[in-house]
Amino acid sequence: MSGPVRPRDDGIDVFVRLTPKSSIDALEGVAEAADGSTHLKARVRAVPEKGAANAALEKLLAKVLGVPLSTVNVVAGGTSRLKTIRITGDAATLAHAVGRLTLG
Repeated sequence: MSGPVRPRDDGIDVFVRLTPKSSIDALEGVAEAADGSTHLKARVRAVPEKGAANAALEKLLAKVLGVPLSTVNVVAGGTSRLKTIRITGDAATLAHAVGRLTLG
């Protein structure tokens, strides 16, 4: 599957580029890096201290995808702007939901 989503047996991994200290919490579509990889662009108001921005990102994704917060976790890139977010659940349904976000 192309794009910022990789399916797993227990859900999906979503690749995200996070901008903290923004004026709003929002998803801004998909961007392509110089190496050809793609990621979902996200902004949160939280500052990148003590995991606050990561927690805000998890909350934002859970809200827009309509999944429980407990199913959304930062699994890589905790201190980086480029993050891997794991969302547990039905992979096809979750990938479709993320796809709707990136098209709209």
